[in-house]
Amino acid sequence: MSTVSSPASTAGPWQAEALDALLARRGRDPHALVQILREAQAMHGWLPRDMQAAIADALGLTLAHVEGVASFYRFFHDRPVGRYRVLFSDNITDRMLGNEALLLDLCRRLGVQRGEVRADDRVSIDFASCTGLCDQGPALLVNHHHVVTRLDAARVAQIAALIESRVPVDEWPADWFAIVDNVQRADVLLGTPLQPGAAIAAALERGADSMLDEMKQSNLRGRGGAGFATGQKWSLCRAAPRAEHYVVCNADEGEPVTFKDRVLLASHADLVFEGMTVAALVVGARRGLVYLRGEYRWLLEHLEAVLQRRREQHLLGASIQGRAGFDFDIEIHVGAGAYVCGEESSLIESLEGKRGTPRIRPPFPVEHGYLGQPTTVNNVETYCAATHIALNGGVWWAGIGTPRSTGTKIHSVSGDCERPGIYEYPFGTSITRILEDCGARDTQAVQVGGPSGVCISAFEFGRRIAFEDVPTAGAFMVFDRSRDMFEVARNFAHFFAHESCGFCTPCRVGTALVAKRMDKLAAGHGSRHDVEVLF
Repeated sequence: MSTVSSPASTAGPWQAEALDALLARRGRDPHALVQILREAQAMHGWLPRDMQAAIADALGLTLAHVEGVASFYRFFHDRPVGRYRVLFSDNITDRMLGNEALLLDLCRRLGVQRGEVRADDRVSIDFASCTGLCDQGPALLVNHHHVVTRLDAARVAQIAALIESRVPVDEWPADWFAIVDNVQRADVLLGTPLQPGAAIAAALERGADSMLDEMKQSNLRGRGGAGFATGQKWSLCRAAPRAEHYVVCNADEGEPVTFKDRVLLASHADLVFEGMTVAALVVGARRGLVYLRGEYRWLLEHLEAVLQRRREQHLLGASIQGRAGFDFDIEIHVGAGAYVCGEESSLIESLEGKRGTPRIRPPFPVEHGYLGQPTTVNNVETYCAATHIALNGGVWWAGIGTPRSTGTKIHSVSGDCERPGIYEYPFGTSITRILEDCGARDTQAVQVGGPSGVCISAFEFGRRIAFEDVPTAGAFMVFDRSRDMFEVARNFAHFFAHESCGFCTPCRVGTALVAKRMDKLAAGHGSRHDVEVLF
């Protein structure tokens, strides 16, 4: 097997035949660039410039384009990062659980500075954004797809010993990788078993037109945060006059301290894929794509197995459930670490093998989406809800929750509470009720909807979770009176500064300035002027 030397490499040459096989498997499709880079890096450990040049040549792209895409995503590396790449989750709840002290302890034990590669290229250690494991943190990622939960000092000491002994990550103690659903309260979505294919059969019996009517009657609104009416979105996509239509599932659950989609994908994947298939029937799509966040790479094999089983059951592929002409299949695209790709136009750019930069709208994805074709992009939870609506009807769903916020909502509850985990409630449930159920005590504030959501103080706990009162994408962070809310806000500021895609000047510059001013205040060097500027 021929190899190509990497001039700046200390990790050895990369294998040309292996790269060529990867490119062939991906059809040398430039739209698959993000996936090709991800898989090439998995083979070699990082992305040498000459490897990127070979990829550019094979795909008919410029090296500048490939390097631009590779430099955009934080999970791609253009220099060696250590054979053990350890990333500690750094959301605010991990901070509250002591992740910083654990990281420093591991750095000390392994003799490496945070953000640097040890001289022997064996290990590098750094922070990552939220890994979606806030109910069982502190947590870390090793080599981007091995997840270690429930970290403590003893476990950190063992990790250091295993790395020094060169023990492959696959051979680390299996219980370290245990990830539980932690469902504390189930309702319609989490508590109702699904017979695979039942919702598709119900939708086929109704027909595409009637199924769309049911979606409109349900008044289901998107569960990703924006709350756009799902039936209207499907209707606009269906009506758009183009050659192809696409169904996309946004599984880029990047909002810090949100982990509900993790549970739906891990234990209710049939609900998700069934909902996508119902959407395909309605909008006339033949192809579906799931955009799975890079931090959830550990779910890939499980999801691929579910898809394959559904193909064998004739629930995907040609002539689904024997209906001639109803052809639809789903593929999974794994992200590479970019919060902005949770925005639907950025997500589509990434699906097309580009930097995840938001598009200027209009046109909207329902008219000009993936590959320029009409595309409906919905959240994981939204497709689960669509499955139940196909089974039980729009009127049934509309009878749950409130008139303007129908159905149930799943919440990722974490922070200062006795029972963190997943809670599903009808819309209209009060914040007080959720706090009581999760065992929160002496609470001073709740952050609803993640850092980009709203902070609710104690005198507002009677407010209700609903689009007409307190909307949410699913995060529910609890802070008791021992917490410094300035530090909470500073953590959020650094997150947004780090995750800015740089497209818009107010975001690119403004988030950095906010973080710097808050650091200045934290260091005791601030002034009244700094406070006034921040407010």
